[in-house]
Amino acid sequence: MPQPEPGALLDNASTLPDALPYEDEPTRVPLAIEDWATVVIMGLLACITFANVVVRYFTDSSFAWTEEFSVFLMILLAMVAGSAAVARDRHIRIEYFAESGSMARRKRLAQFGALMVAALFFLIAGLSIRVVWDDYRFEETSPGIGVPQWWYSIWLPICSLAIALRAMGLFVRRGRQP
Repeated sequence: MPQPEPGALLDNASTLPDALPYEDEPTRVPLAIEDWATVVIMGLLACITFANVVVRYFTDSSFAWTEEFSVFLMILLAMVAGSAAVARDRHIRIEYFAESGSMARRKRLAQFGALMVAALFFLIAGLSIRVVWDDYRFEETSPGIGVPQWWYSIWLPICSLAIALRAMGLFVRRGRQP
């Protein structure tokens, strides 16, 4: 079965293969960073959840910290996956508009989309630095286990900056396309 081109609009959904084996575009910063971070986070989530289930089964009580830490890891996973999606140009878009028109129009739309993603996440990174500073300055603690809140909130500006930089890289790569 012939494989579709990356980003090609498929007319018949039944022609979709089980997995679309798209090649990743070369990037300056390896995409393996997000891939390995995803593996580590998913592994931690699985271990924490499994340990909590085993303890709850044998003792009728559970670890208090697992829910709070699992929620944090799921949010971190979403941010890391968002960075990978932006870097691979697989973020959400309306294909009717993104894949129609001339190649020059598609290129401009792709660059505009990447620029808007970068602007949004640079803004989020900048604003979230203030949140982290307030958590640190006022010695906020997490509601579940009482660790410093900034241990959790510090990852928002870091991941937002990573997404913004990945979007800028996508903007540059789309600008180089013929």
